[in-house]
Amino acid sequence: MCGLMCGLASSSAHAQAERYQLDTLDRWKKVADVDPGSEEAQLLAARRALVIGETSRAKNLANAFIERFPLSRFRPDALLIRGDAILASGDEYESLFDYEEICRRYSGSDCFIPALQREFDIASLYAKGLKKRFWGTFRIIDSSEDAQELLIRVQERLPGSELAERAGMELADFYFDRREMMMASEAYSLFIENYPRSVHISKARLRLIYAYLAGFRGPQYDASGLLEARAKLRTLQALQPGLAQQVGAQSIIVRIEESEAAKFLSTASWYLEVNDPISAEMFIRRLISRHPTSIATLEALRIVPTILPRLPKSVLDEAPDYRDLRKKLLRVEWDAMPSAEIIPEAPKEPTTPVKDGAQ
Repeated sequence: MCGLMCGLASSSAHAQAERYQLDTLDRWKKVADVDPGSEEAQLLAARRALVIGETSRAKNLANAFIERFPLSRFRPDALLIRGDAILASGDEYESLFDYEEICRRYSGSDCFIPALQREFDIASLYAKGLKKRFWGTFRIIDSSEDAQELLIRVQERLPGSELAERAGMELADFYFDRREMMMASEAYSLFIENYPRSVHISKARLRLIYAYLAGFRGPQYDASGLLEARAKLRTLQALQPGLAQQVGAQSIIVRIEESEAAKFLSTASWYLEVNDPISAEMFIRRLISRHPTSIATLEALRIVPTILPRLPKSVLDEAPDYRDLRKKLLRVEWDAMPSAEIIPEAPKEPTTPVKDGAQ
């Protein structure tokens, strides 16, 4: 009888699951035995199956737990196990549904940050070009929108954290790599504003400058990006002079100045085309004032003699001494202008309407 009782006790002891946790010295310490029929024991079984690579069994056990205990306090753990099992089986998009439920409904649980980390990892893969599966088969579905949405959610749900910082940089790099320079400049600006002490701050400042520069499409288009790039370069020279010198900030500023000058000249030329010499002279005046040593200024001085005769006296009285400027910068006399530089006056609009049927 005594032997039978001992056997039953031994069998009962082996039937119970054991639970361990790390102590303050990072040593595994047995906390208590777990009843095999309890919710925690069933969850441990699902987690154990996941650890040893039995992803299908882990998913089934997690499914059974969620269906049997819909209001359990361990529900977020079961969702995380099921999501991890689905992810391990190669269907990362399907796993996002479980991670999203954790992030939306159980933000106070211990599973919140791990679920958010999984979403960030999936978003990073999508941002680097991984495509979604088409009905569980071939990866042919674009995932760029999912990458953007997930990276934004990570930053919104855990602001100021290291994970949010990584998501911010990943999102900015995503736009930069896809040549979406307007979005990239906004993302890098937000990163610099939110994480001024980040180890990636230098990269963000440089990429922001490059994004502004790349966004300028030519003298005929908006030049606001050039102005922003110049301001950021000067800020870089003040905050990190070594890095600014390393990337050639001063030479880039010179190129920006030349591009801005070309923008003024292009605008002046357009006004000449539409027969508005007053506005053309105004932009040439600004060009010479702001960029006196630029190549565009030299080109503008070559065409000035063809504009001045078309200007009213009130404008000529306020105009700079173009004769002296041509002599100093072009080293030519006013009357020595080659005939090839003369631009004929644009034809005027007819003063009387043409009758219908007139030849």
